[in-house]
Formats: sequence, C-alpha cells, structure tokens
Amino acid sequence: MSENIPRGILKRISEVRNKRARLVLDTIVKRGVITTEELRRSGYDHPPRAARDVRELGFRLTTTRVKGSTGRLIAAYSLDLSGVVDRSRSGRVAFPKKERDAIIAAAGGACRLCGATHDLQVDHSIPYGIAGESLRDSPEPYLVLDGSCNRRKSWACEHCENLLRLRRVDICRRCYWANPSRHSHVAMQQIRRIELVWQKGETEAFDAFVRRCKTRGKQPQAAIKQLIASRK
Repeated sequence: MSENIPRGILKRISEVRNKRARLVLDTIVKRGVITTEELRRSGYDHPPRAARDVRELGFRLTTTRVKGSTGRLIAAYSLDLSGVVDRSRSGRVAFPKKERDAIIAAAGGACRLCGATHDLQVDHSIPYGIAGESLRDSPEPYLVLDGSCNRRKSWACEHCENLLRLRRVDICRRCYWANPSRHSHVAMQQIRRIELVWQKGETEAFDAFVRRCKTRGKQPQAAIKQLIASRK
C-alpha cells in the first residue's frame, strides 16, 4: 500500500508523535485500511477518537462500512489521497490543569448535557476537525461533559455529514452537541434531545417514578414526553 501514497504524505506520517494517530496511520500505510475492531484489539475502546486524532493532524480519512468478525457492519478508515495534508495543524492544545479546572468551575461543576458531576472533561463546542483552535477566544468555545456524554458527542460528530463533507461552523452552532439548550437539529437530523441524570439524593425520587410508570404500564421516557406535552 505504501507505494501508492505520495512521499510527502509518508514523510508527514513519519513525523507524527501522537500514539493513537500513529497506529491508525501506520496500519493504513501497511494494509490500506484499519477497522474499529482492530483499534479495539489494540486497546482503544473509542475508535472514532483515534480517527479524530488523525483528522486533527490535517490528514483526510474516508470512512466506509465493512463486515466485522461477528458479521456486523463496522467502520473502516482509509486515507483520502484526493487532497493535501494540512500542515498548519499540529493537534489540539492541551489544557493546563489550572485552566481546565477553571472551565469546569465556571460551568458549575456539572456536565452541560446531563448534569452529571463525575468524570468531567473539557471538549471543544465546535469540533476541532471543523474549526481547530480558531474559536478559542469566542464566547463559550468549550463544553464541560462527563466521559459518557463526551464519547457519544464524539461518535455523533464523527458520523455527521457536516464534519465529513460540509465543515460549516454555523451548522455546528445550531447542533445539540454544541448548543444543547438552543439546538435546532442533532447531527443534522431533525431531532430534539435532552439528557437527564438523577444522582445522590435524587435517585430515590427516580426509582419511585419508575415504579409508578411500571404500575401504569408506561415506559419512563414516554411518561416524561406525555408530561411535557400536557404543559403546552
């Protein structure tokens, strides 16, 4: 496969120091493609993040679907050689702990999506793959998310047409994953979404609500929607 890759791109790959990105790129150079299954076998439980690392370094990846070992369709990544590598991009800026803690404190110490207060992380509101660090000085450039919400955001953005093709900041600004309180779509789908987490002393109320729903033969999600609809 390497003989089909321009020397300039091979040289750029040789300069990559990001471990996840390098695994993806080296495997593609050898075999032409790397699957999410292979990434998991290599110890990366969130393959889209590994692919995102590559894109954030300026490499273009194509995502396709192939059959995995269980027969299910999985993602496979290969290099898109139709465009040049963006050499101006060297990866996202790492947050010093003091800055990270300040961002989390300013967000009230809770996930912006679900309100969880554990495993908090700082992520770009607009995916780095679209805007890089260019919005660092704009209002609300970052989102505080718990680990679970951050992984789901990463997966959704990874498969969104805007990241794959359009790369428009204005589309991202209206998306749930960037602006949960004022969104008009979810990854370009006409969906409205809200996350709820009950924690600490709230769990007893949640358990009681679920029991009432079960008694009435309703799913909790349907009961919450019905409650909202009745308040119009």
